[in-house]
Amino acid sequence: MTDATKQPGAAQKKRREPDEVKVRQTEIAISYVLRTGVILSVILVSAGLGLAFAHHSSYLTGSSHTTYKSLTSLSYHFPHTITQLFSDLGHGDGRGLIGLGLIILILTPVLRVGVGVLSFIYEKDPPMTLVTLFVLGVLILSFFLG
Repeated sequence: MTDATKQPGAAQKKRREPDEVKVRQTEIAISYVLRTGVILSVILVSAGLGLAFAHHSSYLTGSSHTTYKSLTSLSYHFPHTITQLFSDLGHGDGRGLIGLGLIILILTPVLRVGVGVLSFIYEKDPPMTLVTLFVLGVLILSFFLG
């Protein structure tokens, strides 16, 4: 008599353990993606705020006559396009760092869904892979449609 026939649940338990390891590895990968994205965006936004206050001390004293309406208008110099973002980053402007930090913060959940797709492929779960691919497609499409 083999060990598997002595204990009927032993063979099933051995088959289940690798799956549990894969799930745990996936959870760890997803947690790293989320933590890294949030920490990186906080660092970039904080550095950008520091640079913005260093270059524009009027922001600190409140003597600036900037209003919310002027900050949100397209004529205000804040990177509204990728070209402007790279230009501000090239000039060491704090607004560019803030913009980059916000983009990373927005893309972090999208990257998390992408890691989810890879994890379901790794776990050999085709139905969940297809569902997660659909969710990723909808997320990416929403960026282009506004």
